[in-house]
Amino acid sequence: MGAVHGVYLKYVGLSAVSYLGSSYLLATGESAEFLTMSGGFRNLLAANDTIFTSQNMRFWGAMILKYSAFLNGTIALLFKAEIGMNMIGKNPENGQIPLWSYILYFPFHFPSILYTRIHAAKDKSKKVPVPVASEVQPGWYVGGMYADQLDKQWGGVIDLTVEFPERCFNCTKSYKLVATWDGVPPTPEKIEEAATFAVEARKKGDVLVHCAHGRGRSTTLMCAALVKAGLFNTWEEAFEKGIKPHRSVCKLNKRMKSALSDWQRIYVDEKKRM
Repeated sequence: MGAVHGVYLKYVGLSAVSYLGSSYLLATGESAEFLTMSGGFRNLLAANDTIFTSQNMRFWGAMILKYSAFLNGTIALLFKAEIGMNMIGKNPENGQIPLWSYILYFPFHFPSILYTRIHAAKDKSKKVPVPVASEVQPGWYVGGMYADQLDKQWGGVIDLTVEFPERCFNCTKSYKLVATWDGVPPTPEKIEEAATFAVEARKKGDVLVHCAHGRGRSTTLMCAALVKAGLFNTWEEAFEKGIKPHRSVCKLNKRMKSALSDWQRIYVDEKKRM
């Protein structure tokens, strides 16, 4: 969901607000007294001829908010642990998200989609608009989920999102999903695998590396790809000299820098010493 620092706190916030909302709905009005009686759901449904009463609507609204609190709290924990990306069900072959995921995880998907659309609109409205994707080196693009608006044919697309379906699948010769939570970098092993893919894809045409907004996750992977392609010697150089001057909104958090340093040590520096 946009920023690369403390992204999980957004889901902590969603969880907290949802919990407070559910508590308010259950603790006020007739529902509070009604739900203290024995029988719980039986009383609630038996009290009226229809479920479409203010009392029942408050109850079901509270249940939805409780589910939202549980789901977003769980996702916040998974963010911190850097695990569980596969739970969303995104297809690694074509980058699509199945309908069951939108239904089951709607308290996660809806805020993510809404926030990203608002964020993208703000990027466009800035005095100096932020492009949906930027060419940071000839043939190498860093961007967000709306990079399909460039209407380009790609030699390869690397998708780092868990939360959004791939929009460029039908305009690329090759596709690779490296699913990571927002603000969370891939492992050094995944970085190496994706960087190798990027170098091979570049032989077929321009390469797009994208996340939600083209800030952190995509920048992490592009740093490694540019080093792997022989354009820069270190990821720091790739970031400061290769990417940042051409897309100023790019940034890396501590975990991203650490993952890149580990990747550099294992897959670049140690191989040079061999």
